Amino acid sequence: MANDAVAGDALRVAPAQPGATDDPVRDVLATFTEDLVRGVDDTLTAFLAAEVDSLTQIDAAMGGFAATARDCVLAGGKRVRPTFAYWGWRGVVGADQPLPPVLPALAALELLHTFALVHDDVMDGSGIRRGRPTAHRAAAARHRASGHTGDPERYGEAVAVLVGDLCVVWADRLMAHAAVPPARLLDVRRCYDQMRVETVAGQFLDVLGEHDAANWSVDRALRVARYKTAGYTVQRPLLFGACLAGADPDSPLIAAYTRYGLAVGEAFQLRDDLLGVYGDPVATGKPAGDDLRTGKPTVLLMLARQLATPAQRRALDRAGAVTASPEVAGLAELVRDTGAVSRVEGMISDRVGEALAALDTASIDGTARTALAGLAIAAATRRA
Repeated sequence: MANDAVAGDALRVAPAQPGATDDPVRDVLATFTEDLVRGVDDTLTAFLAAEVDSLTQIDAAMGGFAATARDCVLAGGKRVRPTFAYWGWRGVVGADQPLPPVLPALAALELLHTFALVHDDVMDGSGIRRGRPTAHRAAAARHRASGHTGDPERYGEAVAVLVGDLCVVWADRLMAHAAVPPARLLDVRRCYDQMRVETVAGQFLDVLGEHDAANWSVDRALRVARYKTAGYTVQRPLLFGACLAGADPDSPLIAAYTRYGLAVGEAFQLRDDLLGVYGDPVATGKPAGDDLRTGKPTVLLMLARQLATPAQRRALDRAGAVTASPEVAGLAELVRDTGAVSRVEGMISDRVGEALAALDTASIDGTARTALAGLAIAAATRRA
């Protein structure tokens, strides 16, 4: 009953705003953290302007390269990771602490996210991100337009790798601007480093799964979700924010954040699995069905194989080999027919319940508790 009350409060406090979108995450963020998102964007814009100017002094071409990296960072996005870090921090310090001293650390998470996205797009061979050509595709197109020699695709991938690398360095540099005690910043850095290690681990397992699908399983797909998405999207940013606030690492609040973050992060990835097959490209900014085209062993696809009849399983074996839209649409319907979609929806619902229950186990600032409840529900019901 307490969980239902928290959920109800979250939805009442976060009504649809004038001009609300069909994206619940964006709407909840607009309700609770409009000032934060603006602060993160302003911090990034000012920091990146100085960095681009500095690199331009090396060579004019470096200025163009740095501008490409800057544009990847500023090209939209919901600022989800800084938001969870913010509420992790606010849940400890309450409503009275000023935000500017910690803004550089929060904004640095968006630079880490850009690194992960750009490299992920190269590894997945993705062509579209946030409704625009991915960094490696855009660089390849510029190579062709300029009449450069060599393979434009190889050039594009090399440029994108360097863009991601630069964003990692920028994240470190920006984080150092946070106005918190040095000892505390060292604790924050330890949390941040663990988040980066786990992200790489999850990304490797994701790549391995695509090349070793015969030995994959629902459990291993969930492990990918746990490390590739849950850790660096929700759980670690929350703990990062708590570290910024100087929270006791052995406190019930840290335990609650850990439990909540894992549950919401997995729900976020499970929704992503569904959007990867059934999402509206206009909303997601990516083509629908890419996971079926590549045969990516997501929880959804692994469950479909597990639940499928022998005939359905034989048809599912074509995932990764289809390219035409009608074939992809047919496979998507087949996945639905196995009952896998309903099963994943149930898993998402269970994790939201687990997250809301976790919030009841510790003393958390009331506004932060309500915002986190709203974010849990929004992450599970998002359309982009």
